[in-house]
Amino acid sequence: MTALHPCRPVGLDYLESAPAVFTNSVDIALTPEELFDVLARADTWSRWASVITDVEYTSPAPYGVGTTRVVTMRGGIVGDEEFLAWEPGRRLAFRFNASSTSALSAFLEDYRIEPTGSGCRLTWTLAQELSGPSKVLAPLTGPLCNLAFRHFLKNLQRLTAAGVPA
Repeated sequence: MTALHPCRPVGLDYLESAPAVFTNSVDIALTPEELFDVLARADTWSRWASVITDVEYTSPAPYGVGTTRVVTMRGGIVGDEEFLAWEPGRRLAFRFNASSTSALSAFLEDYRIEPTGSGCRLTWTLAQELSGPSKVLAPLTGPLCNLAFRHFLKNLQRLTAAGVPA
């Protein structure tokens, strides 16, 4: 098992105070409920966020606030997540309680879904605080990370436009 380093247990208000915040939006041709179902599924994340290789819920269904899961990413990075918001068709948010990298002090992702005339709009906000050498490099790496986040949302848009198999 990979050794995990504790992350600061931030709340949803961290979106307002994090040293690095990235927000991107995309229009999706699904209803808000359909998109929420895609985001709630463990098997879809690796299909649109190419950095992710596996997602596994560690809490039993039904899922909601307090649900936990483990996400495995390229480079051997593992995140132990806990959901802070779970509002079907509207919002889900989670933080890292621990990570395999000590470069991450705090981490939170927030997914907000709003209905539109042709489906819905997803706004994804990622808030984080880095430590050590990563913190020094953040002004350089942040814009590159944000480009990757935009690319992931375009992948999600393509995936959902093609229909997400059950």
